[in-house]
Amino acid sequence: MSEDSSISNSDKLLLAAIDLIASKGYKGVTTQEIAAAAGFSEKTLFRHFGSKQNLLEAAFDRFHYAEEMTRLFDEKLIWDLQADLLLISRTYHEIMNRNRKMIMISVKEADNLPGFSERTLKHPRQFISILTNYFTVMAGKGKLTDVNPEIQAYSFISMNYGVFANNLDIGTISIETFIKESVQTFTRGLTP
Repeated sequence: MSEDSSISNSDKLLLAAIDLIASKGYKGVTTQEIAAAAGFSEKTLFRHFGSKQNLLEAAFDRFHYAEEMTRLFDEKLIWDLQADLLLISRTYHEIMNRNRKMIMISVKEADNLPGFSERTLKHPRQFISILTNYFTVMAGKGKLTDVNPEIQAYSFISMNYGVFANNLDIGTISIETFIKESVQTFTRGLTP
């Protein structure tokens, strides 16, 4: 853990928790270990978060993609299907890969913690909702064929998540090549 003074104490604890839980599992790491790795006492951890599960849930909320994706949809889209889907896909993969440890924790630990599974679905559901709204507006502008926007949003997100989850940036196909080809195919299928 770096001694970056610009990182808040809470974020230091969140990052230490992500690193340790990713390597040892939720049950394999103690709050004392997390606090020590962040450079604090266990008392500080409890003062900030109250419990190890609250700490993990806060990490998930803090470092997941919903907030960044919402900002992207609000500020950067240009209402050109191919350009927008390229930006959305690239941003999604950048965020997911930056937060790979945390995402993998959510997959591994979802069934082991009460309420955590439901909480992990919050961000994908929000992303589906935002993308569905985008497709609905694009259809209203005459820039999208007559399709079910929610199914298209789910399909687009599932396709990208599948590539992320399987870490498919191997062999002769890079993530960038996948993004370009899949967006081109998706755009062809949805453009009137």
